[in-house]
Amino acid sequence: QEQLVESGGGLVQPGGSLRLSCAASGFTLGAYAVGWFRQAPGKEREGVSCIGYNDGSTYYSDSVKGRFTISRDNANNTVYLQMNSLKPEDTAVYYCAALDGVWYWGLPDEYDYWGQGTQVTVSS
Repeated sequence: QEQLVESGGGLVQPGGSLRLSCAASGFTLGAYAVGWFRQAPGKEREGVSCIGYNDGSTYYSDSVKGRFTISRDNANNTVYLQMNSLKPEDTAVYYCAALDGVWYWGLPDEYDYWGQGTQVTVSS
């Protein structure tokens, strides 16, 4: 079965760190551009970070730049989002998506694969 599965979310104190994983099964994630979105209750979905499929180019939203790092592990068919210096405003459900082609920020059904999400809660 071809799918993306996110993991690594949880409850963390402000200033703490988490590493989210976006693991692919049934297809080669390295051949796809991958992005992370997040959505907090009552707020619009936000594009957080993405990584290209061919040159490994990366992008970060201003809200996470300098704190989050996206990376690939092709041997494990996984993309990671390392999140440091977490803030309460980072609290959201985080989703990963995969796209065959050049990345753009769109709606879930515009991507080839969309994960089920993982909850991140930053609170003391």
